[in-house]
Amino acid sequence: MANKVFCPKLLKNLGFHVRRLNSAPSPLSAVPPLNFTGDFNAVPNLVEPAPQINTTLHHHHDHHNTNNIINFDDVKELFYGVPTTKLIRSSMTLQMAAIDPMVDLGMWIMNSKLMEMPVFREVMLGFVKNTFYEHFCAGKDLTEVRRTVTNLSDSGLKAMLDYGVEHATDNESCEQSTAAFIQTIESTKSLPESSASFVVAKITAICTPRLLKRMSDLLRWEQKDPSFNLPWKQESLPLFAESSPVYHTWSKPEPLTVEEERDLQLAHERLRKICEKCLEHEVPLLIDAEDTTIQPAIDYFAYSAAIKYHKDDQPLIFGTIQAYLKDAKERMVIAKKAAEKMGVPMGFKLVRGAYMCSEKELASTLGFKSPIHDSIEQTHACFNSCAEFMIEEIANGSGAVVLATHNIESGKLAATKAIDLGIKNERQNLQFAQLYGMADGLSFGLRNAGFQVSKYLPFGPVEQIMHYLMRRAEENRGMLSTSAFDRQLMRKELSRRLEVATS
Repeated sequence: MANKVFCPKLLKNLGFHVRRLNSAPSPLSAVPPLNFTGDFNAVPNLVEPAPQINTTLHHHHDHHNTNNIINFDDVKELFYGVPTTKLIRSSMTLQMAAIDPMVDLGMWIMNSKLMEMPVFREVMLGFVKNTFYEHFCAGKDLTEVRRTVTNLSDSGLKAMLDYGVEHATDNESCEQSTAAFIQTIESTKSLPESSASFVVAKITAICTPRLLKRMSDLLRWEQKDPSFNLPWKQESLPLFAESSPVYHTWSKPEPLTVEEERDLQLAHERLRKICEKCLEHEVPLLIDAEDTTIQPAIDYFAYSAAIKYHKDDQPLIFGTIQAYLKDAKERMVIAKKAAEKMGVPMGFKLVRGAYMCSEKELASTLGFKSPIHDSIEQTHACFNSCAEFMIEEIANGSGAVVLATHNIESGKLAATKAIDLGIKNERQNLQFAQLYGMADGLSFGLRNAGFQVSKYLPFGPVEQIMHYLMRRAEENRGMLSTSAFDRQLMRKELSRRLEVATS
């Protein structure tokens, strides 16, 4: 994973922002797993029980009119089941996150030596916990997560459980992360039925980034020279396309050492335990993407596991494709077709991407063109094209996809395509997802249109996921249209509720 996922022009250029969508978490020091204790049978703090959700897709006379698919006009229907206090807090938090100088100052503070002062650190953590943390995170432990998931379930949304740990430093921290992922999987049996759509895992948490870099270099060299022998390589799907960048690896890498091969086997064993636990509890595993330096090794882990672990014709493993990469569509098609030929059900999560600055800087440093699309419009087009391909595959009875997008137009286009092809709600192979605390209008709109929608739920102690929270603020201003639209919808519904209360 990249060392920095935002451009570091803090304070010097407060107006600067980078447009980033659906980012994955950035590097954090590995920490021991949470102490997963608490009474899961305690009565959760539920508010305003929602009416029964209509799970039947609406039929439209003009399926090609995307404006009819998701209805944003009826804010009462859009935000039913959402308590007024949550609407007020959400609106205020998103407003704060949209103030550029405040976000830049916050990032500067979080990365400064001021955070080494105990009193100052305590004050800052308290502020973050009561604002961004409560808005963007599901809780500090699984007891709090259960309340969040239950509330989401009552409002017709599912949960992707993401224990916020990654970037292991050694085998010990890898084992700790594995234990945390397994405990998260086991916790799903105590949640409301079918309320957890996925458990999220990061390969960087169960295999050190240093080893992933070594593996990626070797896999890239094999792509350059197919006669290159990798004795440790297991059966996998294609990792590269003709257009995939391989400039990271300049010369023939040294083979893995005996110790590295042993560590690789340990990583495979950790992933095996996680996959078997997912099978046991019937919850799919979503593997997050990283930057191109180590992504080949992560795809290798995801694809080799997908071949081994699935339930009948339903995929258990979902790899992630980042649509801002120029080779995204080609890689997805190649991997999907290879899986189909092998009789392996393959799932993908499709996102826009998270490492724009670092990818461009690395390519420029090495004298190559950026692997990222030249414009946000090209990224949108790539995302929509990938989504269309997978929806057509699903309509033909093959594969599964999670469309993780905050872009309203992409959501409308995908929903329209799905309805045109007759993909019904009971089919679990097409799902939508947004980050918890973001793009709620789109989430509820898709829900009301009859689609399965999940929220990506990071959880853990506030100190542990501090950087994730600051990135949400950074990302929020990079998606001003979605954020402003959400705030507008929330204010409209708050005004409506105030009118009703005072009439």
